[in-house]
Amino acid sequence: MPANSPTTTTDCAANTLQVLCVPAFDDNYLWLIHNGRDAVAIDPGAAAPIVAALEAQQLRLRAIFITHHHGDHCGGIAQLLQYVSQDAAQPGAAQPFPVYGPRNEAIAGVNNPLSEGDSVDLAALGLQLQVLDLPGHTLGHIAYYSADQGWLFCGDTLFAGGCGRLFEGSPAQMHASLSKLAALPEATLVYCAHEYTLSNLKFAMEVEPDNLTLAQRQQHEQAKRAQGLATVPS
Repeated sequence: MPANSPTTTTDCAANTLQVLCVPAFDDNYLWLIHNGRDAVAIDPGAAAPIVAALEAQQLRLRAIFITHHHGDHCGGIAQLLQYVSQDAAQPGAAQPFPVYGPRNEAIAGVNNPLSEGDSVDLAALGLQLQVLDLPGHTLGHIAYYSADQGWLFCGDTLFAGGCGRLFEGSPAQMHASLSKLAALPEATLVYCAHEYTLSNLKFAMEVEPDNLTLAQRQQHEQAKRAQGLATVPS
């Protein structure tokens, strides 16, 4: 999905919380969780698409969450901090704007380092996010999971139909990370960070050409892409 595609809203719960899908670059998805007033950004690799979505929806950014150190996931931090610094109405403006990220990765701008066992309570949204350590794609990669909403924001660890490339971790680490995610409830919605679904399913069909479930999934996702729709969350 090109970066100038319209931002789409996915209603993901019966309450007021929603997840906004913000396309960026060639195939990235940046995420905004919001309640119609306040929002948090997850993996803002670029600031401009996030700012455009915030202003279009009249949302106030309250926090930033990062899963790992790659630039297409954290490259927008500095500009977003500059953007929020211009908002005199930001509550607690005298305090550092909260930027959450992996404890075991050095990411400029992160002032709230997190690792597995930590959780973040977002009072403005009435949302709690639990942190999972997911080494593999990078050594310090983390994910954010909302048990109440059934949402997983997993960066580049798990994709629809595939998993992330091993840049730093070992196959054993990635297997352990994927096993951890597989233990989550089956109804969990997976908000991954790239539109890789069709290429993943193409590979899967080469491995299992007689898998009818895969063939049906491939057709279903192709129909979505033909309409310009995202295939995630899955």
